[in-house]
Amino acid sequence: MIVEHALLHIKPGRTGDFEQAMREAKPLITCQPGFKSIELRRSSGQENQYLLLVEWDRIESHQDGFRKSSEYEKWRTLLHDFYEPMPSVEYFGTSLFND
Repeated sequence: MIVEHALLHIKPGRTGDFEQAMREAKPLITCQPGFKSIELRRSSGQENQYLLLVEWDRIESHQDGFRKSSEYEKWRTLLHDFYEPMPSVEYFGTSLFND
């Protein structure tokens, strides 16, 4: 299992629109092969910041699957205009704690 991590900085005054666009975009990612789960968390300290966590079966499901799909083009259209700056994506492996 892999966790995709992206810290999203949303343009000021656009958080409500961003959250609505993310609701519309969610089905585009949840239908992808290898997709496991998605979380979007708003920062408790910075109004325009969100943490996106997406769990995949492997990195390739995101990089070679979703990112090369027609659904990703729709995802980009819905969401990428909200980001300032564009987020970087990091991948993390399995948990060190399995309790």
